[in-house]
Amino acid sequence: MNPLVRPPRLAPGARVAVVAPSGPVPEERLQAGLDILRGWDLDPVVMPHALERQRELDYLAGTDEQRAADLQAAWCDPSVAAVLCARGGYGAQRMVDLLDWETMRAAGPKVFAGFSDVTVLHQAFATRLGLVTLYGPAAAGVDFLKNARAQEHLRATLFEPESVRTVKAVPPGGAALVPGRARGITLGGCLSLLASDLGTPHAHPGARGGLLLVEDIGESPYRMDRYLTQLLRTGWLDGVAGIVLGSWAGCGPYGELRAVLADRLGGLGVPVVEEFGFGHGEGALTMPLGVGAELDAEVGTLTLDEPALS
Repeated sequence: MNPLVRPPRLAPGARVAVVAPSGPVPEERLQAGLDILRGWDLDPVVMPHALERQRELDYLAGTDEQRAADLQAAWCDPSVAAVLCARGGYGAQRMVDLLDWETMRAAGPKVFAGFSDVTVLHQAFATRLGLVTLYGPAAAGVDFLKNARAQEHLRATLFEPESVRTVKAVPPGGAALVPGRARGITLGGCLSLLASDLGTPHAHPGARGGLLLVEDIGESPYRMDRYLTQLLRTGWLDGVAGIVLGSWAGCGPYGELRAVLADRLGGLGVPVVEEFGFGHGEGALTMPLGVGAELDAEVGTLTLDEPALS
């Protein structure tokens, strides 16, 4: 596993496109997110179907074709410096195969950010475009709109990435589930989506040589056991260098979940740090995917070899 291409950082006045590749977005939340982006001196543009809701399947923001067309048009627009996802939810798996990856590759590197269901697209951007992406707050996400830490860490990553080369776990998290230090290339996202994406054309073939970042929401401990066991049984976790565990909102009592994590991951013999503070939790950090880094599980830090953006 090698480091991926780092897109250019953003500059004041940059045009950014907001897309909804998965679930529908409440208009008031989207407008609040746009106000934050404008406050950063960005020029946000909302793609045509971002506020759509499919009639028959109302958990989707428009049809698969509409969501794919929005993402591709935003990415291939030379005036757009970044594509930000409005939210996660569900639906990226349904539209990822509709994207023209050759055309998108020809458009050149730019920033892509989002989390949760967007994990599917993060994997595809890595395997098809070879690009570093940002696993961070959604532009219309509830936590992003209300939490200054989530806003500031994303802003710093976009504009001043050298200032956040060392990402430190959010207190009181950051304890070592398994102590040690490890080096590798960051990858990962939402655990249930990583498991669902196994064997698909755009997924990482495995985590060998990687520092795996994983988190989830609303999954009971036995379901987490199922996802981790699936990754173990397929060999996807063979050769992983280290693991960074994020937030587990709504995943049951943490003591029960921690027992599952220790049981399923402890036998890998690699450093594991828990409750790092990214994902669906409050004040979520922005985590670059596709960059070389060093994990120190005992101190609770992830130090990037280079800034996430060039």
